[in-house]
Order: sequence, then structure tokens, then C-alpha cells
Amino acid sequence: MDTMMIFKTLSNETRMQILEWLKKPDANFGPQLYLPPDADFKGGICVGSIQEKTGLAQSVISSYLMLMKKAGLLESRRFGQWTYYRRNEETIRKFADFIKNEM
Repeated sequence: MDTMMIFKTLSNETRMQILEWLKKPDANFGPQLYLPPDADFKGGICVGSIQEKTGLAQSVISSYLMLMKKAGLLESRRFGQWTYYRRNEETIRKFADFIKNEM
């Protein structure tokens, strides 16, 4: 786990907000119409849904999501032409433990 990269990633208000929204995807985003019902990716939210909620350009949101994934905060999976993201709870738990025990 690269803690400095996680700190850098979370220093942006929009990226922090996305992570918060993804904690409760059903409450913060509408139904994910293109996610196959048999897909094993519970809590996955389409890039377009995230972009729509932020009001920012899709290119900006895509770069934010890729950075968050690179930091280990998100997981992604592609279904057809759609890419879905969800929180990587294991990394988030490890980061929280680091904050609690090391800082």
C-alpha cells in the first residue's frame, strides 16, 4: 500500500466525495441499467453515473477514477462498453488501520 499516493489522491475534494458516494452506491446513484444482473460486481457504478453526479467532464472523472484505482482505493470491471467502479474495501481498511496505529 502506497500511503503517500493515497494521501495525494484524497487531497482532492471531488475524489474524496466520489469515495464517500461509493460507500453507499444504492443511495447515491440510480440503478445501473447496463450492469448485467448476473455480474459479480456488487456496488459497481458506471463512469457515466459518477460523471453525471459530479457535473465535471467525463475526461476529468475518468482521470480521477484511474488515479484512485492506481492508489488502490477503487476496483474496476468492464462489461461490454461500460466500465464500473467500486471501493476497494481492503485497501481502505488497511489505510484506516495505518492512520489509527501509525499516526
